[in-house]
Amino acid sequence: MNLIQYVEEKLSPKKQLPDFKAGDTITVHYKIKEGDKERVQQYQGIVIQRRGAGASAMFTVRKISNGVGVERVFPVNSAFIDKIELNKQGVVRRARIYYIRQAKGKKARIEEKQHNETEVANAPANAKPVAAAAE
Repeated sequence: MNLIQYVEEKLSPKKQLPDFKAGDTITVHYKIKEGDKERVQQYQGIVIQRRGAGASAMFTVRKISNGVGVERVFPVNSAFIDKIELNKQGVVRRARIYYIRQAKGKKARIEEKQHNETEVANAPANAKPVAAAAE
């Protein structure tokens, strides 16, 4: 491990953030300081990308506000992030979904990943999929 990574690991705050990726819809609770007051603002949108690693990791969130697309870049280890909520997990095949910027209407929607909770809870860890077992 090089020296820079070691220092970043020791000095960066350890936050419990949900595991999210590009295509997921999240709500970022961001602390805003106005004068001597502090409030928490919610920013909900689709994650366009995650980049970087360690202390310099960042993610970009895009939302539509009054018909205008707005993107905001957040550092993952920012002290101003109060919490991050994972609202929906999207099904995308890219790590950076810049194509969503040009999409309008129904093309701009991202399919939501469906979880069948009873199958996941009851399935043993070493079970083979049904399709593979039939072969």
